[in-house]
Amino acid sequence: MTARKPSSKAISRRDFLKVGGLGVAGAVAAGVTGGLSSAQGSLSGKRMCMVIDLHRCVGCGACLITCKNENNVQGEHFWGSRISKTVGRFPNVRYEFIVTLCNHCENAPCVMACPVKAMYKGDGEITMHNPKKCIGCRYCMVSCPYDVISSNDEKPHAFWRDEKPLIEGITAAPAEVARKTGGKVIPYYNSARETASHESGLRFKGVVEKCTFCYHIVAKGELPYCVDACPANARIFGDMNDPDSEVNQILAKYRPWRLKEELGTKPKVFYVRSYNPGTYRNTKGSI
Repeated sequence: MTARKPSSKAISRRDFLKVGGLGVAGAVAAGVTGGLSSAQGSLSGKRMCMVIDLHRCVGCGACLITCKNENNVQGEHFWGSRISKTVGRFPNVRYEFIVTLCNHCENAPCVMACPVKAMYKGDGEITMHNPKKCIGCRYCMVSCPYDVISSNDEKPHAFWRDEKPLIEGITAAPAEVARKTGGKVIPYYNSARETASHESGLRFKGVVEKCTFCYHIVAKGELPYCVDACPANARIFGDMNDPDSEVNQILAKYRPWRLKEELGTKPKVFYVRSYNPGTYRNTKGSI
């Protein structure tokens, strides 16, 4: 299956981004697989996971940007983040960059802690969230050892609701921009987030939010947008129950590791190899 292409009649927001930059690099990179051919609109009986090849990762942040864009994530929240640090002492230093997201743990502490079952395991063993059930108690946030759940203490997207222009008579107010671009609160609103069960286009005040592996498109047989948009093909998505899946082939070839796996949460986001862009002078050493 090839990567998604823009329609000849109309161009979607996702396709516009792909033509404009992020997706172009991913489309021309070697070895692209553009969808989940085995999904066929159903994830029942599957165990979806993600493998992140840190050796391929270039630290561009495309995954973080596209996540916000696809899921209408507000400015101050990040469903995908990163751990970055410089290791060593100059001039012998290296930079470590590890992208993070909800680990969709098999033994998910957030699911076990939620008193109203708003956090639950959905099809494909994806950790889902029902905002209509959520009471905002934040037990899930306290229980999650990965700090990947955000709480909406105020009405979401406060900036785009602001009716006051930065410079009166010269610049438009954020809310005016949203209205004139036809957006729903935000100018780049993606209505696809409303299509899946229990998913909402915008979150509400007093509830939590997090990554859902882009369930609204994965359930239709398409890859999560962060996977699709990665220009280096560093993210690989698939079914752990399928012995022939690409994720299982990679996990068998390399020695995978997971964040805080000693806690017994059994994360379904795996990392292989290492992010190490540094090099050294070609040498055989010395005595």
